[in-house]
Amino acid sequence: MISLDDFEKYARDNLPKKVFNYVSNGAADQQTLHDNRNAFKRLRIRPRVLRDVSKRDLSATIIGQHVPFPIGICPTAIQKLSGSDGETATARAASSMGTIMILSTYATCSIEEVAHAAPTGHLWLQMYLFTDRKLTADLIHRAERAGYKAIVVTIDSPIAGNRLNDERYGGFNPAVRIPNVEGSSYRPVSGSVQPAYGPDELSESLTWSDIRWVKTLSSLPVIVKGILSGDAAREALAAGVDGILVSNHGGRQLDGVPASIDALAEVIAVTQGTNVEVYLDGGVRLGTDVLKALALGARAVFIGRPVWWGLTYKGEEGVRKVLELLRDELSLAMALSGCSSVGDLGPSMLTRGPSSNL
Repeated sequence: MISLDDFEKYARDNLPKKVFNYVSNGAADQQTLHDNRNAFKRLRIRPRVLRDVSKRDLSATIIGQHVPFPIGICPTAIQKLSGSDGETATARAASSMGTIMILSTYATCSIEEVAHAAPTGHLWLQMYLFTDRKLTADLIHRAERAGYKAIVVTIDSPIAGNRLNDERYGGFNPAVRIPNVEGSSYRPVSGSVQPAYGPDELSESLTWSDIRWVKTLSSLPVIVKGILSGDAAREALAAGVDGILVSNHGGRQLDGVPASIDALAEVIAVTQGTNVEVYLDGGVRLGTDVLKALALGARAVFIGRPVWWGLTYKGEEGVRKVLELLRDELSLAMALSGCSSVGDLGPSMLTRGPSSNL
């Protein structure tokens, strides 16, 4: 296992086909899914030579939390289907590496179980805005009581994307618990592996006023996940958010939207000079991908599918190995590009490759 692609191959060979397809596939023709990775390849690094890189500092501060390297873990649902302990294993791995884990509301371990598994971890809770306002508020209050450090609201999913490959492979209802929403109006969607998006679950009428409401429910920072334009970033700033996660849901919602890395600079331009931090997910597979996102202004990147592949490989140890690989690749990329700290990275280090028509 010397690259993240090795973990993906292992998962493809060892997970049940329907589970692997559910995790790996995107929406519709999967243009955005594939472009998330290809967009990184269109960017080229311009190294700074003859710089002292004998000591390198990869650390960053994210919402007031010190992390040894700016690579965190995205929310991904139903992780016990990986054949591991699921989210508790992910939390232990993230905690041991000192980095951030965002727990999905649709986890197979509860908010409290994950907090107990990683009592010193940097935990954030991802959630949707449910039509059941009491459920929404209860989840936030539970996270705050359990010691979570931030709330991440996914805003690109008023309804589910058109995931054709899930339908092609028949879908299925996995026999797993979704403890965070038990006792609510939650119910699985017939014929789908995704235990979300019931017709009465997510509201199609949500607006930025709902984000303002979330801000009143706790003292926790509120981060919105799913911004892809400067206009949306301006609305997020007006709503008083504390952070923006530039994301297209891993290519799983609206197909044909920009790759996350292609949308990043526009969002950074809007947030520059404010206290709102900007992060990125989508397509990160290499240390050079991390470097490119940081150079364009992201405070940190988050990874999703590679964590699933690490869980499939060796549970907690597999997730830790995934994080170690990316961290070490980032350190190497910084050395070879003449940067001794993440603060040395900047957009002047990047250019478009010859194959790009952008």
